[in-house]
Amino acid sequence: MRFLLLSSVVLFACSPAAPVADPTPELQALLDQSARAWNAGDLEGFLITYAHDSATTFVTQRGPIYGFDAIRGRYAARFEPGAVRDSLTFTDFTVRMMGPDYVLSTAHYVLMRGDSVTATGPFTVIWQRRPEGWRMIHDHTS
Repeated sequence: MRFLLLSSVVLFACSPAAPVADPTPELQALLDQSARAWNAGDLEGFLITYAHDSATTFVTQRGPIYGFDAIRGRYAARFEPGAVRDSLTFTDFTVRMMGPDYVLSTAHYVLMRGDSVTATGPFTVIWQRRPEGWRMIHDHTS
């Protein structure tokens, strides 16, 4: 009897985990929401994708920025009254699951003024599933 019970426990422990639903549509929707907020001049809406803690990192060509408050500070001037912000879109979005609660994604940002591209580049993001939903914990933008 013990053998059957032990065998059942071992088989259960070794069985594959339930498949995780593809988060791509949800993550794409978050990026789209963030771009709409950028284009509307809504700083808090733009930052919705970032985890609100001191461990969140944003890496730029100039180096890393640590913490949500510092990331917010980096963008704040672009959202002041009268500030010029080019129109933002995201393209070429891909997702790779790194576990049930972590995703690695890549994409390109594109900033446009009228018909002209003013800036574009790749970015890589590590997302974490949190109680409030998926949030960026690491953003490396080039």
